[in-house]
Amino acid sequence: MNLGDVKVNMQEMNWKLRVSLQDWDPFGYGSDAYETEIVDVIQVVHEIGDDVQALAKSIQTIYEFSYEEVIPLDSCMNIANTLISIQQQASCEL
Repeated sequence: MNLGDVKVNMQEMNWKLRVSLQDWDPFGYGSDAYETEIVDVIQVVHEIGDDVQALAKSIQTIYEFSYEEVIPLDSCMNIANTLISIQQQASCEL
């Protein structure tokens, strides 16, 4: 595997993360309403690794900062598990 393959896998993983976050739509504003938050969450996924609790709390904080509404931690845990699963699948392919 060469560096180009790793880059493609990373782009594919980021795309899957983005689609999952767009589909999540925690406030019902439509999939295009969360561009800034999605970028921030994807960055956090790369930084945190597989710590579901830390990722869920970060997701909650990111969205709360933007929308001044708190998403229940259960909902954040569900999406965090999905995102980490995507990340782990991509890691296995590398």
